[in-house]
Amino acid sequence: MSTLYSTKVMAIGGRAGKVSSEDGLLDLPLALPKALGGKGDATNPEQLFAAGYAACFENAVIHVTHATDNKVADDDIVVFATVGMEPNGEGGFVLTVALDVTIDGVDQQTAEEIVAKAHAACPYSNAVKGNIDVAITVNTN
Repeated sequence: MSTLYSTKVMAIGGRAGKVSSEDGLLDLPLALPKALGGKGDATNPEQLFAAGYAACFENAVIHVTHATDNKVADDDIVVFATVGMEPNGEGGFVLTVALDVTIDGVDQQTAEEIVAKAHAACPYSNAVKGNIDVAITVNTN
């Protein structure tokens, strides 16, 4: 199988450092969140993961509807991704993920079918499958 896309991002300084992509488009300071005892004055890895997952999942919704009668556009979809961190009981940590997906212009059953297909197609969903339980809520307007 051939790679469709790859990127490289460098992290320096851990949670109090910075991240930057090889093309220079991503260049952000990092900070430990206030909830974890930090200053919270910059983004953190969980926010970056939530942003990536939300954007990717929204695109997966568009992708799975592209060749159907229920084709949806970017403006028809809103995805909120909530990423949390919990202790794993073994001295480490695990992530929690919840996706809240709203799709305009379709009924509830159709929206749920679309989201299930998107969850099966989304690279982020496939990456965490079997490791992180993803709670998904589906809404329509």
